[in-house]
Amino acid sequence: MMRKGLPGLSAQIKDKLIQQALERRLRQTGVGSNVEVPLGVPMSNADIPEQHYRFDLHPGYQQLLMLSDGATRLGIDNPFFKIHDGTAGATSLMGGREYINYASYNYLGFSGHPSINAAAQQAIGRYGTSVSASRLVSGERPIHRELEHALAKVYDVASAVVLVSGHATNVTTIGYLFGPKDLVLHDELIHNSVVQGITLSGAKRLPFPHNDAMALDAILTEQRHHFERVLVVLEGIYSMDGDYPNLPQFVAIKRQHKAFLMVDEAHSLGVMGKTGLGIREHFGLAGDAVDIWMGTLSKTLAGCGGYIAGETALVEHLKFLAPGFLYSVGMPPPVAAAALAALQCLQAEPERVARLQENGRLFLELARAAGIDTGTSSGLAVIPAIMGSSIRAARLSAALFARGINVQPILYPAVPEKSARLRFFISCQHTPEQIRHTVQVVAEELEKL
Repeated sequence: MMRKGLPGLSAQIKDKLIQQALERRLRQTGVGSNVEVPLGVPMSNADIPEQHYRFDLHPGYQQLLMLSDGATRLGIDNPFFKIHDGTAGATSLMGGREYINYASYNYLGFSGHPSINAAAQQAIGRYGTSVSASRLVSGERPIHRELEHALAKVYDVASAVVLVSGHATNVTTIGYLFGPKDLVLHDELIHNSVVQGITLSGAKRLPFPHNDAMALDAILTEQRHHFERVLVVLEGIYSMDGDYPNLPQFVAIKRQHKAFLMVDEAHSLGVMGKTGLGIREHFGLAGDAVDIWMGTLSKTLAGCGGYIAGETALVEHLKFLAPGFLYSVGMPPPVAAAALAALQCLQAEPERVARLQENGRLFLELARAAGIDTGTSSGLAVIPAIMGSSIRAARLSAALFARGINVQPILYPAVPEKSARLRFFISCQHTPEQIRHTVQVVAEELEKL
């Protein structure tokens, strides 16, 4: 049915007109701009603009309303905050219907694994559901140290520390260790948590082109001597694109320029390497090749939180003085126990890693053969289907959901508009039949779009 006021136009042209109208409204309302008050000029309370004391007039909320209105006008349902009725793995139950699920970080199927559930239940029986204090004062439990020792062993380093939030792990580590006299360089596609940590630190921030070691070397050659400490931050697997850096090249560059190197392994532990021990195992590097190993417990390790692994001086420093650890409650015992049990399962069942890697290769091969734009993905657990516009991405996600496939769209401003995409997270529990069916359905629905 034609929309009133837009007769005779194709759906693609109508979408474009609506998108342009939304962009004009955003510019006209000044979303994101600030009202400046001249210095030294007294201002009475009556002169204070309403948007300065009302949340419903906050620029971010106004932008959200406009985007929601645009989606409604385009007939697109909100694709976010779907309610899962149970464990989300290769399949998930929502509203009484089972879907093939590609919206979960449960790469190795450890969330819901019987032995991991049992470990969490036993920890509740022994320690309760909370340690009820920061670890420094009275929240320390044996399970914390057991998990940290196991993580340090994975990285072949002296020590590790776990924190209650993965995002906060990057924020507090970078924000505390570096300051205004320092420089932090990061891949241009780095995670938001790293950017937030740099902002907190007050250090100079310089991004470099994605996975471009030579560009980093050139920047360091020009800039290194202007700063005290210098940190370079990479990801093991980039969570939006599914590719990874040539880590040995970056190690050589950081050594040449006497900089620190930090690697965020949120999506690479359990995914890369013959036995899933991450990018270090993939390239056969020593533990001390990287100064700060960071990762999360919420993906492969079936828990929640983050960790830092490295030399004793680094870890002890963070445990006694980093605000995000010092002033935060200790990790809940069942979460720590679940992560430890998952790490033990990872080491005992490397065949899960092999199946995950096989599934990723199959999905990537079929998707490319079907003409789907998968960008630079290596096929290791994260595979995008790049749509080129947020509207197309949202519509394809909705079409797939109607056909029993759950995959989330990644829309502007999370990525540039031209890079809007669907992001498929692959699991070792997906079957080849599910993967073949999914790629076929994606190709069919793309034809309709």
